[in-house]
Amino acid sequence: MHAPFRYAAPIDRLIQGAKYNARFDWLDLLANRLTEHIRIRATEVDAIVPVPLHRSRLRSRGYNQALELARPLAKNLRLPLHRGIERVRSTPAQIAMSLKDRRRNVRNAFAASGEFTGQRLALVDDVMTSGATVQAVTRCLRQAGAASVEVWIVARA
Repeated sequence: MHAPFRYAAPIDRLIQGAKYNARFDWLDLLANRLTEHIRIRATEVDAIVPVPLHRSRLRSRGYNQALELARPLAKNLRLPLHRGIERVRSTPAQIAMSLKDRRRNVRNAFAASGEFTGQRLALVDDVMTSGATVQAVTRCLRQAGAASVEVWIVARA
């Protein structure tokens, strides 16, 4: 797992503003900081995969912050952006859940819809707290044939 920041001020405010207030300029700034942090790792990755949102949450928010981070990251690192995974089950927000409940919440919430056989992937998201979501997505990607999955996030709680 690679994260340039802790989820604390002022990064937490940047992430919240980007995530809930459509501050795409802040997402670009965070993607640039993440690029600087992992640039050397990029030679060990074949493609970037953003953590997907369920279509109902995507409709209400209007965008996927992980995808909006992954786009400039992929461009900066000259790596393909792979969107062959989807969130097939809507899950409640995990903010007040225990680790056990978080794991249960995201179990079987993701499905691969693309080809990952033999690929070395970087999974991109904004924040990692318990790791339950990235573990669930990583498991799905590995079951779909990914050779390896690195986790690249902006901040670790």
